[in-house]
Amino acid sequence: MNVLDKRWVNRSFAAAAKQYDQFAELQRQVGSQLIERFPPSAIQGLDLGAGTGFLTKQLALSQPDAEWIALDLALPMLHVARENLKALHNLHYLCADAEALPLRDESVGQIYSNLALQWCEHLAVLFADCRRVLKPGGQLVFSSFGPDTLKELKTAWSKVDDYAHVNEFKSADAIVAALSQAGFKEIQFETTVFETAYPTVMHLMRELKGLGAHHVNSGRKRGPTTSQQLQAMIAAYQELTGDSVLATYEVFKVGAR
Repeated sequence: MNVLDKRWVNRSFAAAAKQYDQFAELQRQVGSQLIERFPPSAIQGLDLGAGTGFLTKQLALSQPDAEWIALDLALPMLHVARENLKALHNLHYLCADAEALPLRDESVGQIYSNLALQWCEHLAVLFADCRRVLKPGGQLVFSSFGPDTLKELKTAWSKVDDYAHVNEFKSADAIVAALSQAGFKEIQFETTVFETAYPTVMHLMRELKGLGAHHVNSGRKRGPTTSQQLQAMIAAYQELTGDSVLATYEVFKVGAR
């Protein structure tokens, strides 16, 4: 079974920090929908996996009197976030692992996370820690990719070799089970499927690299991909989707108390 390589996750997103925003249209779209669906109401809140700060900014603007912590594993991401958000006050920046929160018990009223928790391996442990730092009645709000994400790319690579070239994401059932195991009782769960068109398969690959979202599972191929293998994958992808290079993104939006 493939597991997430946390060191590679950190390295990938650190390397992507400077160009991340130019590729993150889907992340911005999902983040806006997340806040619209689950409006913030806390006086102290946490943005878990804040990246370059898009969601942190929306949260801070919607709650001007609240204090927000932007937490991310990749320090270069937080450097960009601090620069992006320098006009805003009541923000704090914390470089830490979401699976080991260095926060006091019952210290925040809401936790938000936008398309970041899929990079965490032990969801039950993560959710239990979120519940620990939430105040009584506090809310965890997050979006995450589902297993149908990039299914076309996964199928195309399967025609080339037996390596795992595409990240594996948790199912809805697995996420709900982990939330329940952590003690969350009220769980609201929605699934949205986005289809994004790209001019070429290479445009998709460049976007994934620019986001730091290329393959970070332990089962990835360790050596370089040859030109012949890449061309074989592109041919298989185009055979699968026709003239339009489409990529599927399955997105879960969740609120839990």
